[in-house]
Amino acid sequence: MIAAPDKVEHWLPSGQKPDPVELSVVVPSLNEEITVGEFVDWCHEGIRKAGVTAQILIVDSSTDETPNIAIARGAEVLRVPKRGLGRAYIDALPFIRGKWVVMGDADLTYDFRELAPFVEKFRAGYEMVMGSRFLGSIEDGAMPALHRYFGTPLTTWILNRIYGSRFSDIHCGMRGMTMDALSRITLRSQSWEYASEMVLKSARLGLRIAEVPVSFYKDREGRLSHHRRMGWLSPWIAGWLNLRVMLVYSPDSFVYKPGLLLFLFGVFLCVTLAGGPITIGSIQLSLHWMLLGLMSAVLGYSCIQLGVVARLMHQLRPVSTDLWLRMLNYNRGVVISVLACGAGLALLVPLVVEYVNHGFRLTGWSHLSILGLLFLILGFQTFCLTLLLEMSKRVISDQSERRAQ
Repeated sequence: MIAAPDKVEHWLPSGQKPDPVELSVVVPSLNEEITVGEFVDWCHEGIRKAGVTAQILIVDSSTDETPNIAIARGAEVLRVPKRGLGRAYIDALPFIRGKWVVMGDADLTYDFRELAPFVEKFRAGYEMVMGSRFLGSIEDGAMPALHRYFGTPLTTWILNRIYGSRFSDIHCGMRGMTMDALSRITLRSQSWEYASEMVLKSARLGLRIAEVPVSFYKDREGRLSHHRRMGWLSPWIAGWLNLRVMLVYSPDSFVYKPGLLLFLFGVFLCVTLAGGPITIGSIQLSLHWMLLGLMSAVLGYSCIQLGVVARLMHQLRPVSTDLWLRMLNYNRGVVISVLACGAGLALLVPLVVEYVNHGFRLTGWSHLSILGLLFLILGFQTFCLTLLLEMSKRVISDQSERRAQ
């Protein structure tokens, strides 16, 4: 047993120099002494077949002999505190020397002897190369039936519908990116969800993406997967974390677009019924329908605001974000807010007068007063959105300046 690392340490094999290379194989590990030696041998074989200069970087938080075995077989070892799978890749970024990066697991479940297909795609100009177990092969017993026939196909289908992508296996652990693309996606996830974040950001940023078939093997005798080590809840926790990432980074599909439809529906109802009830056949659209329109418009506009702010924060749709910032700059936003609030107050004046004349008792609502209430609410929300966008621009600008320094 060796002590768990409490700081980042970079170990180089004897006689190896940290020169630039074409390919970096970057793989996190945690107590993989059973498999890591053969894994590094597989990497060396795959590198020879691919005909590239390469670096093998094991990002390790083990307390067993994993790091010593890896460095003895010719791999670099980056010792890091145990802070999650995604964080391991973030910690590795300053130590990656290749222009292309292939990631995966050190447990011999993915065949790193077959690196050549990834290298071929990189040389063809692709920025992300996803492995696919469904295009390749899955050994009997390597993948639980629930994951193989339900979980992975379902989440892959959902992500493809959201982003218009054509992945066949978004959870495949063996994947590659150019170093430039890996830097551009600004990986944030600390745990299992890094995989979904990487895929959806790549799709949203419009990277050139290709898939290659990979082989997926069951665990070696005597080794337990990390999910099994952590208990039966672990796959469900990983699924929940991945779902969270998909929701956080997908404001278009979950709030912006539905919010836009809801807003237009609500405004249409309110404007149409502003002059009074309308009868269509046996159905009368009256004050209650107008209240439904008010609720729909306010809720929809709130969703739109959340979507706009999320786009600004994530910077995954720069063209759309710049359009919103130009349309709703500070001056224009304040003017629109004042006009909307002014119109709303004007339409509410008759209601206030009636309220005062009846001894401060409300005898009923008019259709125009509800339209005024809608204008007043939307005007105030627009003012708040304008301030939030202005503040967000300043924060993002300050962060960009600090990164540049």
